[in-house]
Formats: sequence, C-alpha cells, structure tokens
Amino acid sequence: MIHHTWLKRPTIKKVKCVHTNAEKYIVNNVLTPGKTYEVKNETEDFYFIIDNTGKVGGFYKDYFEVEAE
Repeated sequence: MIHHTWLKRPTIKKVKCVHTNAEKYIVNNVLTPGKTYEVKNETEDFYFIIDNTGKVGGFYKDYFEVEAE
C-alpha cells in the first residue's frame, strides 16, 4: 500500500526526461523531454515519478538521466 502515500513522500532524487520514444507504450502525453521530475520510488527497472498529470506513474529508467546534485 506504499503507493497511497507516494505524493507525500520525500523526493529520492531528480531525473531529467531525455526522450519519449517508447517502443510499446505512449508516454509523450505524460512526459516532456527536457523536464525534470521528482522520483518518489525506484526499482531496478523503473522510476516512479509525479508525471505531467500530477499523479505518480512508473516509467522505464531509459527515458531519464539522473541530474547532478
């Protein structure tokens, strides 16, 4: 049930979207190349971020690069 509190959780890190060229899914409606997003949770393959809809969504890590702190 951790997903119920993701919006309130502290940000783990920030990532920048580098592309929206998805092979299987349409992501250009919810991600913007060049925009920075806050990571709320992370797995081996996915970042869970607050996307352009204002909700938390899980996206493959290959859409992003980690921003330098």
